[in-house]
Amino acid sequence: MAPLPDGFSYAEWNATYNALSFGIAAMGSATIFFWLQLPNVTKSYRTALTITGIVTLIATYHYIRIFNSWSEAFTVASKDGGDYAVKLTGAPFNDGYRYVDWLLTVPLLLIELILVMKLPQAETVSLRWKLGLASALMVALGYPGEIQEDLSVRWF
Repeated sequence: MAPLPDGFSYAEWNATYNALSFGIAAMGSATIFFWLQLPNVTKSYRTALTITGIVTLIATYHYIRIFNSWSEAFTVASKDGGDYAVKLTGAPFNDGYRYVDWLLTVPLLLIELILVMKLPQAETVSLRWKLGLASALMVALGYPGEIQEDLSVRWF
């Protein structure tokens, strides 16, 4: 978990808070919409649409976890009855939820893509292995760089 910098303005903190809240609402409502549409979709695409709903449900869960981590990492209080001051609480902000989300959702999205392409069986199996390994490698290589505090190492 990378430490959060101190000195967030209330506007910056609030923009992040609202963006996370919007993400929860968007992903949660998308999940409901996708699953309600299942009877209206051709049978051959229902599995893919079910996977879409699972992906947005997983994203909703992780947005909630990120939102809670963000809220717990700060205190927001009115100073002198006017502007709001934002201070770190000392609780860590867990940015690892994104990687768990990607580890779960990227392979599901690739499976969904392969399903809607309706490829021959041999090509489907080949693509599943190639894309599945590539997605795992992407996440595995991204996380160690993300947790580095030294920005020059992080960019590498």
